[in-house]
Amino acid sequence: MKLPDRKEAEVRRLLEAPVLPLPPDLAERALVLGARLVRRRRLLHLAVCVLLVAVLLGLGVWALTAEPWSTPPPATSPTRGW
Repeated sequence: MKLPDRKEAEVRRLLEAPVLPLPPDLAERALVLGARLVRRRRLLHLAVCVLLVAVLLGLGVWALTAEPWSTPPPATSPTRGW
C-alpha cells in the first residue's frame, strides 16, 4: 500500500481552496513599482558609468603628469671615470 505523499496532499489542498479576489488596482500598482525600479536601476547605472569615467580620466591625468613609465633620476651623480 502506498503512503500518502505530503507534497501531493498540499497541492490538492491548494487547488481545492477558494480563489481569493485580487485588488482592482493591482496592475496599476505593479506598473508604478516597475517604473520606479527601472528608474532607480538606470540612475545607478548612470552613476557607475560617470564614476568609472571620472576614475579613468583621473588615472590618465596622473599618468601624464607623473610619467610612471620613465626611469627615476639617479640619487647620486655619476662618477667621472678617471
